[in-house]
Amino acid sequence: MMAKGRVEIDASFCKGCGLCTIFCPQDILELDGDVITPKGYHPAKCIDEAKCTGCATCALMCPDVAITVYREV
Repeated sequence: MMAKGRVEIDASFCKGCGLCTIFCPQDILELDGDVITPKGYHPAKCIDEAKCTGCATCALMCPDVAITVYREV
């Protein structure tokens, strides 16, 4: 059975570096060009949560600890 995951990105910590978008093996994260945080960044967002496996690679790569991953088995 395939694991299912959910990604939460705290935009108040995200500085839009894009590391999560580069390293996500499912390619489901992107920088949100429609949102600018109070600090002036485009935060990351999940574009297809149904494809998230909960691997947490995005959270491990995030230098700002802005990503929390929840995983169901």
